[in-house]
Amino acid sequence: MTGGETRRRPRPAGAAQGPRPAGATQGPRPAGATRGSGPAGTRPHRAGATHDRGTPAPRRAATARDRRSGSGPVGYAQLWRAEPGAWLATGAAWRGLAGPVRHRATGLAARADALRPGWSGAASTAAQRRLGELRTSLIEVLPALVEVDQTLAEFASRVGAAKARLDAEVVRAESGGLRVDRSGAVRPDPARPVTRTGPAVVRAQAGIRDALALAGAADREAADRLAEIATAAVTGWVSVPPAWRPGPGAGPAEVSRWWAGLSPAERRWLVGHEPGRVGHLDGVPVTARDQANRLLLADRREELLARRLALRRPLPAGPAEVARRARLAGVETALRGLDGLAERLATSGAPRAYLLGLDPAGDGRAVVALGNPDRAGAVLTYVPGMTADLADAPAELGRAARVLRRCAAIGPGEEAAAVLWLDYDAPDFLPEASGTRPAEAAGPALHRFQEGLRATHDGPPARQTVLGHSYGSLVVGTAARDHGLGADALVFVGSPGVGVDHAAELRMPAGQVWASTAPDDVIRLAHPPDELARRAVLAGTPLGLVLAAHDRHSERLWFGADPSAPGFGGRRFPSGRHGHTGYWDADNPALDGMARIVLGQ
Repeated sequence: MTGGETRRRPRPAGAAQGPRPAGATQGPRPAGATRGSGPAGTRPHRAGATHDRGTPAPRRAATARDRRSGSGPVGYAQLWRAEPGAWLATGAAWRGLAGPVRHRATGLAARADALRPGWSGAASTAAQRRLGELRTSLIEVLPALVEVDQTLAEFASRVGAAKARLDAEVVRAESGGLRVDRSGAVRPDPARPVTRTGPAVVRAQAGIRDALALAGAADREAADRLAEIATAAVTGWVSVPPAWRPGPGAGPAEVSRWWAGLSPAERRWLVGHEPGRVGHLDGVPVTARDQANRLLLADRREELLARRLALRRPLPAGPAEVARRARLAGVETALRGLDGLAERLATSGAPRAYLLGLDPAGDGRAVVALGNPDRAGAVLTYVPGMTADLADAPAELGRAARVLRRCAAIGPGEEAAAVLWLDYDAPDFLPEASGTRPAEAAGPALHRFQEGLRATHDGPPARQTVLGHSYGSLVVGTAARDHGLGADALVFVGSPGVGVDHAAELRMPAGQVWASTAPDDVIRLAHPPDELARRAVLAGTPLGLVLAAHDRHSERLWFGADPSAPGFGGRRFPSGRHGHTGYWDADNPALDGMARIVLGQ
């Protein structure tokens, strides 16, 4: 920097709260954004205008076309000033309109029902038809509100990644004796003379250009997606698709080809009219599944509320009353699970949650992504273990979020996503967990899900990591052994065995099977039944002590060889003494290990 001015480096993403969105009734938009400027655009600065921290801001150079379309390159100062949180809040405001729209649609249906008994004839028929059309129009706009939210959230995520990359490059440059001026130009720092600054300058300039290019690409894409939504609102939001649908045995690749052959209007019709099919279909993009499942979430909650109301009337004492109470307790549990999940889905902070699967029946199932796996360069699929159910989904999702936060700390600017895959009936009690049946039943679904992530991913293939904890590690190991997994790495933590005796049986690339078991994890005591019986017989005898010291079976657990033992053939990473559930604790080195594996470090 010249002129003796003090250079202030860009703030990390999320360092300051962005402006409030404008009124929702006029289309939420961050305060201060200009029409036609594009999501990342701001009005070109006047000479003498200042950055948030008081640094003079340069004038933005833009052609007349760029100013009209908002598609010009994003500048250094512009990226510095960008506030991803403002766009997240704007998207949440659009999504928040879904509640009032759904309420109005329900009200129209109620009015139509109220009119029907006392009004007949041609006028009544026409009125009923018109009310039905209005209700359908309102219902069909619901996915549009979610789509706007998705577009702005993904834009915010990519801008946040670009800001993090920019900040990391500036820090690296300054630590290497360079200075970055307020226009993004890199020069040697005259106050810190060092030799061979040329290559360092080139690297810094390239890193800054990459960050700006990422922001520019995000800006253009978001502007195009929003323009397409606006056009569809005028020309026709939905269109009835062809009658053919993929059959039950269709694989994710076939589903993906079918979906790609539909027009945007046909896809939106399917989301709105067949959410049960779209929401759980591997091979359909994450954004469409999220839109469909959010519609289903509201419907499922209304169904559960109606069931709860019907079950609240007591019956005479006896078996029927006992059964009623049990069913009512199940409904109450499912409602708590849905409400906890809905609370996380309504959160406007980063990363945005995507609902990829939902079933409140029984213990309940859910598949939820933090960040969009179709866009991320690194994707984690986390499979929880025993007792996990719908009510536990928010807590289990918190574990996935901790891995993502550590990924962001280790690799600033890396775009990563994490999926909680709770799409199987996890054992509730030890007798169930002592067998392999739940894991074997889950294998095909986990295989299809991972294949679906491969089929729907945009751009170059992501690095896919599948992580299993406790009984979930048996689910992952069994799926890999019996069906294969579309993954680049497998991770097992707190494992009672993964169904094989050697890493090679998991059909993974060499060196990409990882495991960690805490020194104080009780899972270490889960030896095979015959081994436990043998130890019980010999316990307390001199022979037992000798055999324990030379035990060749000490690396075997309930479901096979210990994946964290040297003889398994995998790679180990350390864990502190945090017990069976503490692998995600902030001070546990296992958390760093999981994040580095996800990032491929």
